[in-house]
Amino acid sequence: MKLSLVELSTVLPGGDRTQALKDSVDAAKQAEDLGYHRIWYAEHHDAASTASSAPEILIALASAATSRIRVGSGAVLLNHYSPYKVAETFLQLEALAPGRIDLGLGRATAGPLVDLALRRDRDAPPADDFAEQVQEVLAYFHGRFPADHPFARLNPAAGVASRPDVWILGSSGSSARMAGELGLGYAFAGFINPDVAPRALLRHGAFSAPVAGGPAGGRGILSVSAVVADTDAEARRLNWSRTALMARLARQGPAARVPTVEEAERELGQDQKDAPTVITDGRWPRQLAGSPQTVRDQLEQMTKATGVDEVMIQDIIADPEARSHSRALLAQTLAVAAR
Repeated sequence: MKLSLVELSTVLPGGDRTQALKDSVDAAKQAEDLGYHRIWYAEHHDAASTASSAPEILIALASAATSRIRVGSGAVLLNHYSPYKVAETFLQLEALAPGRIDLGLGRATAGPLVDLALRRDRDAPPADDFAEQVQEVLAYFHGRFPADHPFARLNPAAGVASRPDVWILGSSGSSARMAGELGLGYAFAGFINPDVAPRALLRHGAFSAPVAGGPAGGRGILSVSAVVADTDAEARRLNWSRTALMARLARQGPAARVPTVEEAERELGQDQKDAPTVITDGRWPRQLAGSPQTVRDQLEQMTKATGVDEVMIQDIIADPEARSHSRALLAQTLAVAAR
């Protein structure tokens, strides 16, 4: 099983964005040392709890600070941007770190106000053309425009020997078939919609076609939220910060900050603290938490059900030492350092 990390650039209690961004680059170095396969950086806007709004900047810094681990976006929200600009940016990153760059593409709303602020043309209604945008990015990467297309004259890939791996990120399963038919990798956010994860990833595998699109073609990643500690009880306790953050976001919106475990303990009801953090009666939890063996057992069940051989971990742990320890324990129990 390959182990990867999606880094949110979480602003920890008592911290600020500067520290969160520094920690995010340090996370790439630790992940490489531990044997993680890849690290992706998220894109979030207008959120006090996270600092990564431009993953390409962190990708550049992290790739310069490492030598082996793959580095990418999880994801660039393509619905807000020009495919040409995204293609140019990631080809430049690929030139800086040949063979190690992933372009994870997604679509999402950050709320009507942020969506409007991100748009260049604020008069025209937003278009639902994600599939066309993805194919345009691929055309820039691989020179696939028809000869009579006006963009055929553009060549942003000139002088770049390799290409980023392109992945589609989803949380509903709606883009699984598109990713498969385009020969692209597909990463599913099990921490958002765990019940759909097996169906979506199996659907992607069923439709995966051996077309030119880079080595990511046909591969799937299951993304999960996970906290690992020396005991099940301690892991569940550390996980309260994430549970309380979700509750704060529902009440406070983007101003919500990550609470300490002690604050979370005061804010959460007993039913929230006792919410399942392992598969229970066949239902997958949104958040895994447990000892190394507990989490390993859960991940093995999940990868078997989805047909994938790679998991990507998201973690929101308020204590930086506990977060680092969680990532190290998971790498050790999955024996990824020997890969």
